[in-house]
Formats: sequence, structure tokens, C-alpha cells
Amino acid sequence: MGFKNQKIWSRFFGSKSEQVRDKQVPEHLLQESTEKKEEQAAAAPPPPPAAEVELELPREHALHTLCGMRVQRAKGLSSPRLRLEGREDFSQSELRKELGRLQRVLTLAANARLKEIRAWEAKVQEKADAQKALSIEQGTQSAAKKDTPPGQDAQSQAAKNVSAEQGTQPEEQAPPPIVMDALPIIHISADKLSAWLMVFPPVGEGKELDREMLDKALEVSKVTFGVDEGLLGRLPGEQNPYFSLFTLAKGIPAHNGKDGQIIERFEKVVERKFEVDEHDRVDYASLHFFQSVEAGDVICEAILPTKGEPGRTVLGQELPAKDGKEAPLTKGQNTEISEDGTKLLATQAGHVEYVGRSFQVRAVLEIAENVDYSTGNINYMGDVHIHGRVCSGFSVQAAGNITVDGVVESATVEAGGDLIVAKGIVGNTDSVVRADGNVFAKYLENSIVHARANLQADCIVNSEVYSDGEIEVRSGRGIIVGGRIRAGKKVSAKVIGSKSESQTRIYLGGEPCMEYERQELAAVIEEAEDELEKLEKRPNSPDKLERMKRLQFDLSVNRIKLEQMDEELAKKQEEIENLGGCKLVADIAYPGLVLTICDIKARLKQVTSMCNARLSNGEIRFS
Repeated sequence: MGFKNQKIWSRFFGSKSEQVRDKQVPEHLLQESTEKKEEQAAAAPPPPPAAEVELELPREHALHTLCGMRVQRAKGLSSPRLRLEGREDFSQSELRKELGRLQRVLTLAANARLKEIRAWEAKVQEKADAQKALSIEQGTQSAAKKDTPPGQDAQSQAAKNVSAEQGTQPEEQAPPPIVMDALPIIHISADKLSAWLMVFPPVGEGKELDREMLDKALEVSKVTFGVDEGLLGRLPGEQNPYFSLFTLAKGIPAHNGKDGQIIERFEKVVERKFEVDEHDRVDYASLHFFQSVEAGDVICEAILPTKGEPGRTVLGQELPAKDGKEAPLTKGQNTEISEDGTKLLATQAGHVEYVGRSFQVRAVLEIAENVDYSTGNINYMGDVHIHGRVCSGFSVQAAGNITVDGVVESATVEAGGDLIVAKGIVGNTDSVVRADGNVFAKYLENSIVHARANLQADCIVNSEVYSDGEIEVRSGRGIIVGGRIRAGKKVSAKVIGSKSESQTRIYLGGEPCMEYERQELAAVIEEAEDELEKLEKRPNSPDKLERMKRLQFDLSVNRIKLEQMDEELAKKQEEIENLGGCKLVADIAYPGLVLTICDIKARLKQVTSMCNARLSNGEIRFS
């Protein structure tokens, strides 16, 4: 039912509610407030767009109906302004959820208030209708007592009598106006870190907003912490404090402590970067991948975790916070943790490496000159740095990296890590150079070299090279000529072969180093089987039985190793095939090149530029 009847409308609101307060804020206070808001706006991060923080209600919503009633009697009142301000930390999804909760709260309150108004209006209309009916009935009874003029019935006469009486009698007593005080509504966010206030205006003879109403609303909602007392003191004195959402209270969010972290002063993995000069040459003498450290130096440092800072909700409840987790230092070989537990220190000079899950310091054996009769053979559990050359007939074995500033002659060199030879390797068929990691050398000539990982050189001449990874000969002259080159994945060079068409054999696929070791192991097994067969033909003796037991044990162990190698080789071959096979790349390749990929052999018959060879459909194609 609408409020079209102006008489009922005036009764509905009453005379008191027509006098809306119009208190003005003093000019100096208004200026101070404006300046403070401008400073806060400059310091605060920009809020999300209004459309994303403001609640838009449909026009038929009860809140708009109530606001329309108020607009007819209060000048300057705008439409409801429902912005969730003060929560810039909300994500868009959190904002949407909170706006939905706010809408439910306001809908319930507005519907309840509008229902009460409608009920009062219905009673007023019902009473008015009853009085009207009663007046007509009284007029009818009065007319019956009087003589009815000729040609006029009793009812029309009664109506005239009623009209006459109404003209002479005073107006009936108006029903009492509705009394609905202003109503503060407090909405608390889902995380209880914010509370917003919206006030419904009074209706009829109801009281305007005062501080007592606000305090009672706080008591009912149990909001006790972070309350904006300035808002509570200012709002009752404002001209139109209704239908707008104000930030009433702010809690303090809990801040979890920061986890501890480890600051590393050394690299876990040292990158192999090669600097090429203007002549396309690599200075192999500068490829020292050592991370030198002195005793007492800090290897890594632990930043301690911080304590969590508990928060508090607007309801006064404490929000617990978690302390940061500790990042422990792990002690490795030749290292120690400082007394305060924040630093990992080296206990001796050496080379820093990250092995497993910890840093360790490996001693570096420095050989000032050559490896010759003055030093003898070298067998060391750490890294070795030879400032001279490795002379023919001597051997150098190290569990770590080996760096040689000079030349490796016809010597045996075995590195558990990388092998770096600044000037090159000049060997023969009697000595083998091995590395479980990478091999970097200026050149290889008449050498047998094994690299479990990759191999890089400026040129390879008449050498037998095995690499389970890639062989790259791109710096300097970039030539591969003569010999046999075996790579598990790829061979890349500027030039392969020569104009004289000297034969250069390249094999791709498999695990060349492991296959070589398998051949050696198979030869050892065959030799032991032959010896065991000869022993069985000899007469029995204690020495024969002891020797046979030892041979049988060695044979059993070696056969197991051989089976494991075969399984691993098959697995590696399958992985290579899944990765797209092997290939050979050269800027120019000469006839005399014989390429074998997975037992498929092909011979290059003409000079080929930008050669890219691979296995396709069981055939090697040069393109």
C-alpha cells in the first residue's frame, strides 16, 4: 500500500519528524578534516574501483523504499551509499563474498522495518474505514427518526443529514503517529577484522540518532576493539547520517613470522661459461672452476626466523600467529657452525662444493711445477691443480676435479669430476685420460680420452674419443680429422674430415664410455674363465682350491656387474630414442667421413656444407 494520502502521510511521520536538524560543522573543523583526509588518501594505496567495493541493490529493494520515504521530508539526502571502505587487502573474490553478506544483513533489517511501517499504515487505514462506516450508520439511524420528504428515500436523506452533521461537527481525532527511533545496523566482516555502520532514519515521532543508540548497538554486536570514537561522536550531529555505510571499527590482523632462510656465499652449481675472444678462441687456462675459500671464511649464513605478531578482532578476540620456521645450517666436510648458529664456516683452506645436501670444503692439492720424478705419481682424494704439465709415464688420479695448466703427455689421468687441460693432450695408445664429469682441452692429438659427460676442444686429431654426452669442437679451428669419435648424443664441429679425404669415423648413440668399460669387463671375465678352466685340470692342492675360490668369487661379482651394465645400456638407449635420437652437425664435412648411428653405417661421398645428419626411417640422411 502506498503513501498517496497526504493526510495519512502527515499522521505517519508526525509533526516532530518534519523538523529535520540542520546543524552545520564549523568551518575550521571542516578544513582540518578535509586536509587530514587528503593526507590519508595520499599515503594509502589506491582503493579498488568503486564498482567492485560498492553494493548495488535493485530499485525495488526495501532499502530504496525506505530511502524514498525519507527523501520526501529531508532535503539533501542522496540514494544509499554502501561502500566497503578500509579493506584494500581484500581480493576480488573476498570482496564479492563480503558484499553478499552485507546485502543479506541489510535486506533482513530493511524488510523488518518496512513490514512494521506497513502494519501501522494498515491499522491507520482500517481505523479510518471503520470511523467512516460508523458515521454513515449513525447518520442513517438519525434520518429514520425524522420525516422523509416526499419523493426522497430514507438513505439519501440520511446521507444529507450526515453531510450536514459533518459540516457542523469538529474533525474526528487523528490516530497516534508511528514511533520508530533511528536504528543503527552494524555489519561485521567474515574475518571479524572490520565493522561497518549504517543507520536507518527515525519514522513518525521516533528519535533522531544519538550516542546512546550507537553505544547500545555496539553492546548488542559486541564490537569493543578498534572503534572509531571520533565517528561515534560526530555522526549524531551530522545533517543526514542515514543510509550511508561508515567504517566503524578496525581490528589488527595477525602476522605470521617470516621463515628463516639461508644466504649462500658460494654457488651450488658452478656454471661452465666459456669466454671467446675476437679470434674465436677459448682461454682454457682461465677455466678454473674452483671456488677458493680460506679457513674461517663464511660459506653461508642463516637468517633467523621472526616471531609471529598476534592480531585482534573488532570483537576483542585475539588472533594467533605462527612463528617462522627455522632454516637449519647443514654441516659438511671440513666445515663448522658458528657458536651463535648463524654461520657455516670453513675449517681449512680449499675448494667449496655443494655435494648432496650440504656445502663441503675439499682440499686442493697444488703442484707448483710438473708431475715428473720430482713429485712421482699423484693419487689424491680431493681436487688437484697442476701448474705445469703431466709428463709421459706418470699418472694423476683424483676424486675431484683436475686442472692442468700445461700439457698432458702420454700419461694416465683419471678425474672423479671435471678435467681441464689448458694447452692440450698429446698421448699414445698406451695411456688413457678419463673424467667422470666433463673434459675441456685446447686440443687432442693421438690420444685416448673418455668423458662421462661432455667434451669440448678446439680441435681433435687422430684421437679415440668417448663421450656419453655431446662432443663440441666449435671454438678456434674447430676441426675433427682422423681417428674415431664416439658420442652418446651429438657431435658438433666447424669442420669434419679434410680435403685429402682422410678417414674419420664417428659413432653416435648408446653409452660409449660404459660400452668401453663393458668390453674391458667382458675381457676380464673371459680371461678369468680361461684361468679357471686351466686350474680345474691341475692336480688338487691347497693353493689350487684357494685360487679357484677367489676366481669364482670375482667371476660372480663381475658377471653381476655385466648384467647391470647391460640393463643400464638398454635403458639409456631407450631414453636417447625418446629424445629424438642422435645427430651430427658440421659447417662443412669432407668425403672420408664414415658415420654410424645405432649400427646403421653411411659414408659421405661429397663435400657437404651445413651438414646435418641424423637417422630417419632406418637410413642416415645428410642434409
